[in-house]
Amino acid sequence: MLRSDVFSCFVFYAVLLIMKMYVLAIITGQLRLRKKAFANPEDALRHGGLEFFREDPDVERCRRAHLNDMENILPFLFLGAVYSLIGPSLPVARLHFLVFLLCRVLHSVAYLFALTPPTRSVAYVIGQVPCVSMALQVLVAVIPYA
Repeated sequence: MLRSDVFSCFVFYAVLLIMKMYVLAIITGQLRLRKKAFANPEDALRHGGLEFFREDPDVERCRRAHLNDMENILPFLFLGAVYSLIGPSLPVARLHFLVFLLCRVLHSVAYLFALTPPTRSVAYVIGQVPCVSMALQVLVAVIPYA
């Protein structure tokens, strides 16, 4: 499969997106430690006491950004993989993958730094365009088999 230029391109962007998700998870963990805001009582006890078994707005913002990534990147991984198999042109496929990646990065930055609206919403909407495009192209390709 990695002999396919489009699939290899997809794998490149997919790995970057997964690495971005790992970065958000690490940031969330580091914020929990710095703010002493733990989600589990055993973690709070290990780091000073049950009073640190609490929520913190900065930790929650980062956690929500990470959850949002999971809600959006996981469908992209499926759509992008299947889209790669239907034979799209490499430049068009690369554009789909790049736009999604850039929009997810902008969305995370806007989420973490509470950028003024509508930055986050615009990043989300534009990032959905390649996903909808890939989904429609996949459906058209498989309609004869339905």
